Amino acid sequence: VVAQRGLVIDQQQLSSLLACPVVAISASTRQGVSELKTQINQAVLDAPIPQLDIEYHPAIEQAIIDLSVALQSKAAEQQCALRWLAIRLLERDTLAREIAGPDLVLQAETLERDIEQATDDEVDILAADARYGLVNKISHLCVNKKNEVSRGMTHKIDNWVLNRYLGIPIFLLVMYLMFMITINIGSAFIDFFDQVAGAIFVDGLAVVLTAMSLPEWLVVLLANGAGGGVQVVATFIPIIGFLFLVLSLLEDSGYMARAAFVVDRFMRMIGLPGKSFVPMIVGFGCNVPAIMATRTLESQRDRILTNIMNPFMSCGARLPVYALFAAAFFPVGGQNLVFFLYVFGIAVAVLTGLIMRHTLFKGDSMPFIMELPNYHLPTLHSIAIRTWDRLKTFLVNAGKVIVPMVLVLNFLNSLGIDGSFGKENTQKSVLSEIGRTLVPVFKPMGIREENWPATVGIFTGILAKEAVVGTLDALYTQLALEGVEQEPEVFDLQQSLIDAVLTIPGNLLAVADNLLDPLGLNIGNVSNSQSAADAQDVSQGTFGEMQARFDGQAGAFAYLLFILLYAPCVAATAAIQRETGTKWTVFVVAWTTGIAYMTATIFYQLATFSQHSESSLLWVIGLLGTFFAVIFSFWLTGRNEEIREIA
Repeated sequence: VVAQRGLVIDQQQLSSLLACPVVAISASTRQGVSELKTQINQAVLDAPIPQLDIEYHPAIEQAIIDLSVALQSKAAEQQCALRWLAIRLLERDTLAREIAGPDLVLQAETLERDIEQATDDEVDILAADARYGLVNKISHLCVNKKNEVSRGMTHKIDNWVLNRYLGIPIFLLVMYLMFMITINIGSAFIDFFDQVAGAIFVDGLAVVLTAMSLPEWLVVLLANGAGGGVQVVATFIPIIGFLFLVLSLLEDSGYMARAAFVVDRFMRMIGLPGKSFVPMIVGFGCNVPAIMATRTLESQRDRILTNIMNPFMSCGARLPVYALFAAAFFPVGGQNLVFFLYVFGIAVAVLTGLIMRHTLFKGDSMPFIMELPNYHLPTLHSIAIRTWDRLKTFLVNAGKVIVPMVLVLNFLNSLGIDGSFGKENTQKSVLSEIGRTLVPVFKPMGIREENWPATVGIFTGILAKEAVVGTLDALYTQLALEGVEQEPEVFDLQQSLIDAVLTIPGNLLAVADNLLDPLGLNIGNVSNSQSAADAQDVSQGTFGEMQARFDGQAGAFAYLLFILLYAPCVAATAAIQRETGTKWTVFVVAWTTGIAYMTATIFYQLATFSQHSESSLLWVIGLLGTFFAVIFSFWLTGRNEEIREIA
């Protein structure tokens, strides 16, 4: 890059000014990488930490002196530079504040206010100005321009990519390709990972543990519980892996910065930077990689706000639920039903962003200042390393949350109310009993007492949204065929692994059919119940049970609204916890579930208003009143935070 720009860097002079070795490298060709590693190893062994003196504003220098006396023991204990610790403490650095302790933090904040009053400027601005001043000084001494260079390929490409009229269409095309690769191609491998993990960690482990004559409860706990958790984690490996692969490709090529620039103006309407658009788009395929993609946002505020909005983007896992209900209750116009649910999810996400922007997250997002890098041809080595590092981090951290949650839910699903095991997806399990007990909670949104399987479906949907279909099919079929003996399936590990491998070619062939339908909005022919049942891999009798137990189209659509909006699955919840922390994870789960309950209940009460006008009116007024009261409490919280910051 330096050579292409006609620049020459005096390495010896730069090394002397920085008081440390300087090595010229090229990441794409790996030129100089070996020498860099050698210098790093040498520095670790015997080189002292270079002391690069930066002359700050006199007011800051005096504050550094005042803090240094009290920080001396802390710096020695943590083996860090005393001057660095003092200036970072004045800049409110999190690590520096942890090292210093509460008393010194208060002293630093007092000195910070004194500096701002004396200079009429903020400490971090003054510090940055001093650092950039030194950088400019060193640059003038060490960098020489050899000759003028003509506009390169980067400028030619940017004439198209950043064009006022072509920028958005090109961006949408790139997002389409990213979405297609991440979801369509990645999804082709989900069945493989799901079946392999299920064969090894669930069915295979259960066979081994049973052969060891272990108690049935322990077999359920380890195989169905812990093994089921590993299986859930495994199903997200392909889509998350492909997402990180594409994101690494876009980042290394230099396009990601330009994509953020193109959509920045639109996103700022809801208080987010342009970079937030990518996770929102990915959320249509799967919320897990979408949430993981928010780590590209620099601001913690922007990451949290994007993660609050993301679960409302209807992921592909919800589509089988829509298709099932479209076939049972909306055989005509099913496509319109699905399209409306997608649009409604977007509307709720935008509304959430606007509410949060004016309450808990007042103020604008971080200023969008970005240096557009040159375009590069990414190397396979760098992309592979970055993709693997991100994927490994997800598997380790998300698995810590997913496995325990799946263990508890599967244990309750297998445990019978009589204390026996093996009651999965039957009305005799503890989870089913819990579902029956909680039916009154969901009655205002149209779930009647005899429709308790719908409540169980809500709980299993926490494992994975597509699990709602399997749960409803199993429970409704069980109710329809109660008393009929079922033959146990014989487990064959070798055949299970072969079947898993055989899913890949068929799924890859299906990718071609999805090129013009990246969101998967095509739910097939739902006007014929038999073909719809075959497509959804459910019993045709399930449709009859659903039609008998749901309160018509109103009850069914209210249920779909709840499925669209309520708490994300355990994998997405784990990803949110990883990215934002426990407090905001609880907030997201509570907010999404509350919005889902309010929306579904209000719709059902209005749709059936003529049947119970007085109670419907009370429910609508009560829920709307609660909603606005919550918004007001958010506003008060945000206002109090502002007052504390001013004080």
